[in-house]
Amino acid sequence: MFNKGNMGNLMRQAQKMQEDLQKAQENLVNIQVEGTAGGNMVAVTANAAQEILHIKIDPQVVDPQDVEMLEDLVLAAVNQALQNSRAKAEEELAKATGGMGPGMLGGLKLPGF
Repeated sequence: MFNKGNMGNLMRQAQKMQEDLQKAQENLVNIQVEGTAGGNMVAVTANAAQEILHIKIDPQVVDPQDVEMLEDLVLAAVNQALQNSRAKAEEELAKATGGMGPGMLGGLKLPGF
């Protein structure tokens, strides 16, 4: 049987988890990750909120005769940075939810998931 005391305790736990999750989501903008390509000739920095913060291109990789290669390197580095960003966000949000994944949070919408 489920009594009012248990329900109140469960509600407090759910509220605390929601507050922890909100704080973790807000903190994602402060966590930086990097993606690279071409032997670090192109480096992209993103945050765990999946925003691209900086792109660095080594001048040696800039060849006006082969712009397509540079485009491919930038694309690869951006995709790697975003993949690292999603992984870091999942890690941080899992800490806040005690390891429960987005699917276990009753339909709660999490950015990027």
